[in-house]
Amino acid sequence: MFDSIKNIITNFDYSSISNERKEELNELVNYLSSKIKQDEYINLVFVCTHNSRRSQFSQVWAHLASLHYKVPVNSFSLGTEVTEANSRTISSLKRHGFVISEEGDENPLFGVKFDEVKNEILLFSKDLSHSSLPTENFAAIMTCSHADENCPFIPNCDARIPLRYNDPKAFDNTELEKQKYDERSIEIGTELFYIFSLLKDTNA
Repeated sequence: MFDSIKNIITNFDYSSISNERKEELNELVNYLSSKIKQDEYINLVFVCTHNSRRSQFSQVWAHLASLHYKVPVNSFSLGTEVTEANSRTISSLKRHGFVISEEGDENPLFGVKFDEVKNEILLFSKDLSHSSLPTENFAAIMTCSHADENCPFIPNCDARIPLRYNDPKAFDNTELEKQKYDERSIEIGTELFYIFSLLKDTNA
């Protein structure tokens, strides 16, 4: 793993998560623990309206957390409508140290590398109908209130778990844009790594 990303992970501050928020995160902890104990396949699908910001950050950090804590989880993301992975999201990941390639013009495919090996996470905007997504044995993780309110039914999911984050879009084209995107990414990363850290004993 690239040193810059290792440093970020090392400096995740779980104490910054309030007790109230930890109670909310426990719903996902319990879901994952149950799946691990039953030795069942685990898929997490992070859902947001446009699949462009928070759900993409979540897919990346959940993938890294599963590798870091050796918990076998497949991470995906989708939107209630197809747009594209926002360029500001991609720029934030680059600032963290990810190496990112881009292919295509409309709704481009981003290959996100986190080490020197040919490991990469593929990011692009998609909705529930996309063939790359699991159709059963998955939890739908709702990362924004708009998706939670406007996507009341996701077929065949094992669980629907709210994990809401404020949208950094509110700071687009302002002096705070880079700061707020990076803060949201780190917040999501911190919480997902915290969740996976609690699964170590379960997975042992």
